[in-house]
Amino acid sequence: MIIAMKWGTPHIEVLRFVNLLEKRGVKVNVSEGTSQIVLGLVGDTTDIDEEALAAHQWVEKVIRVQEPYKRANRLFHPEDTLIEVARQDGAVSSIGAGKLGVIAGPCSVETQEQIVSIAESVKQAGAGFLRGGAFKPRTSPYSFQGLGCEGLELLLEAKKATGLPIISELMGIHQIEIFDVVDIIQVGARNMQNFTLLKELGHCHKPILLKRGAACTVTELLMAAEYIMAGGNDRVILCERGIRTFENYTRNTLDISAIPVLKKQSHLPVIVDPSHATGRSWLVPALSKAAIAAGADGIMVEVHNNPATALCDGEQSITPQVFSTLMASLKQYAAFEGKTL
Repeated sequence: MIIAMKWGTPHIEVLRFVNLLEKRGVKVNVSEGTSQIVLGLVGDTTDIDEEALAAHQWVEKVIRVQEPYKRANRLFHPEDTLIEVARQDGAVSSIGAGKLGVIAGPCSVETQEQIVSIAESVKQAGAGFLRGGAFKPRTSPYSFQGLGCEGLELLLEAKKATGLPIISELMGIHQIEIFDVVDIIQVGARNMQNFTLLKELGHCHKPILLKRGAACTVTELLMAAEYIMAGGNDRVILCERGIRTFENYTRNTLDISAIPVLKKQSHLPVIVDPSHATGRSWLVPALSKAAIAAGADGIMVEVHNNPATALCDGEQSITPQVFSTLMASLKQYAAFEGKTL
């Protein structure tokens, strides 16, 4: 249930009303926007009389939410969520609320020279975040599985050299402690419905980049985000990375329609990963532009200085030169959408 308070409601009256509601056995989340205060009721609201609440002198309107997700719902939080990460150089990298976030880097960390070189290239081109896999969930047990903790150390070297915040994917609960060194924790498509892991990440104060599962619906993605947010961590970034369909020309099928749907249903930032969506490097620029045109808050692309020798997913990685050209185009697309890089 969502309750919108009247404009100008005194803060003390909001607190009194919240206290009254919590005595009814529900938890109340307060969202304060620039022009209105919205209360989100979480719990069993079946016995709460909507008309009685609407009659309260400070209540503007009452909305009973039909969707199973509450905290991720735009009705509860009308204004877009902004995710900000402080950088070592004093600047801030942002995603959401009009800020276009660009995440770039190799599929997997290979050597110090490789990751530092790519980090410097993508930063120069305008990327705000550096991605890199230290632990790699692979379909085949014989494929390169990543450098592990050594990979995290090399990411830190790249961060030290460039100041870019780092993003990397963890595989399970047992890794949460060692991932304290990264700035944004990525939950991969395979772990999107690992609810035990999501609950644990709800107690984490770091931003979580949540990728959509290959066979999951938009509602299921939002429910996965709800698991994290229910634990108290509201810093969630949603990522559309392609779903499995009957089409086999591309690795997956990028669901462009999911972008405006997610933006309508949720206040959380929405980014797109065209690299994993297509599996083909030459498609990445076109789908990156399409994502921004459709309203995405950013992209996450794989960049490698020598894709032909990459230990992982070289066929879907673009070169630093292609990335630099793409960034020049994205600035124009972002400006047209009223966003800034």
